[in-house]
Amino acid sequence: MVLTLDLHEGLCEHCLLDYKRDAAEARAQGAARRADIAQTISNMLVTTETHLSEPIAERIEVISAEAVLGMNIFRDIGAAWRDVVGGRNKSMQDELRAARKSVLNELKREAAELGANAVIAVDLDYSEISGGGKSMMLLVASGTAVKLGV
Repeated sequence: MVLTLDLHEGLCEHCLLDYKRDAAEARAQGAARRADIAQTISNMLVTTETHLSEPIAERIEVISAEAVLGMNIFRDIGAAWRDVVGGRNKSMQDELRAARKSVLNELKREAAELGANAVIAVDLDYSEISGGGKSMMLLVASGTAVKLGV
């Protein structure tokens, strides 16, 4: 038996229209806010201690984002084969590239949630975690969330 809950039960027609209008406005505001954040953080990462075009008005805090990648057996076999014959391992490169983009986007989101409009001194650290016949890759992006401007 499936029990569904009607959230609109007991509302008059006028109240139901108000409820639907308010819900649509809230969705639109949420979409607009996400678009504003995306615009704000689109070009906000720098690896230097200062920003080239604007002074730093406030240093907020050090932030980081992490990704742990499981390298499956087929990638491990491919990597071992590349160790023997040489050359580049495209599948691992693609995985690392996707992880880098993911952690940098996560770093931007975290900065925006703190009210920052830039992240300075961005650093990427890669490490291998292995043992017990398993290998994983750890990627950490860190930086300082700041507000730019006067």
